[in-house]
Amino acid sequence: MDLQPTDDQAALVEMISNFSADRFAIETVRSFGDPNGFDRSRWTELAALGTFGIAVPEEQGGVGLNFIDAVLVHEALGTALVPGPLVAATLASGVVDGVIDGSVVPCIIDLGDGGPLAIENFRSSDVLLVVDDAGIGIVESADVLGNDVAHSTDPTTPVTILTNPPKTNPLGDAELARQWRQRGSLLASAQLSGNSSGSTLLAVEYAKEREQFGRPIGSFQGLKHLLADSWIRTEVARSSVWAAGVTIDEPEVGSIDRAVAGARLTAARAATENAKTCVQVHGGMGFTWEVDAHLFLKRAWVLETQFGSIDDAAEIVADLYATR
Repeated sequence: MDLQPTDDQAALVEMISNFSADRFAIETVRSFGDPNGFDRSRWTELAALGTFGIAVPEEQGGVGLNFIDAVLVHEALGTALVPGPLVAATLASGVVDGVIDGSVVPCIIDLGDGGPLAIENFRSSDVLLVVDDAGIGIVESADVLGNDVAHSTDPTTPVTILTNPPKTNPLGDAELARQWRQRGSLLASAQLSGNSSGSTLLAVEYAKEREQFGRPIGSFQGLKHLLADSWIRTEVARSSVWAAGVTIDEPEVGSIDRAVAGARLTAARAATENAKTCVQVHGGMGFTWEVDAHLFLKRAWVLETQFGSIDDAAEIVADLYATR
């Protein structure tokens, strides 16, 4: 079990990060929340890098790497706030034709989450994937009815509420559904880990530039402590997420359920707390629409609900330790 990324993995992350900075600048990210704002050309470019098929075997059209490599990619995407159904596309690659190359855009809903039938990025999708305890179903998005939420929590992630559970065609069994839930949770946690890093970087850059009393505000000890805490939370989250990714590839090293749940707990806390710190560092202007700090916080709130909640993760960790 090696938790140190290889040179090839570092190069992979650098490629995704550079691409995201170039093709998903913050103005583009914001535009994805507009009606008809989903940019299929950029989505196809992202898919062309092998993003969604990283852990899919080569004979199925994928890159043929390990799941930890997909985790590292999603962490980089989370840092850049890249929008769209990233988790759904990664899970569906190799199972749904056209997803790997970006020609088919999937969205996903887990009926086990409870509550309203809320689907992210539904209007921009071609197929809807429905996960429940019995398995996975698929249906053409055009055949499903729903009402769009006027103001979604994350303005870059449109949400639609379905009127009824859709009728689907079978795609996978209960075991695949269990695997998707497990891996989907970790991919969301990887984005949360990246999110915590992105908001910290934004806060640090502002603290270097903004001056008060003739000095950069980052030189004041109070802010130094806040930013140091953010850095520590990010490192803890990253370590937990990486460990869970390696555990999926090497299940003999420990409990996958516990590792994935632990990753959700640390990554969600890091993302939300660091984003709040970023808002605080920006002062009064940090609460405005123009400053990007709120985008990190709102994306974190959305991601921490994907494939289980923080409370669910805490229960899993507690139960596993109680039975030891």
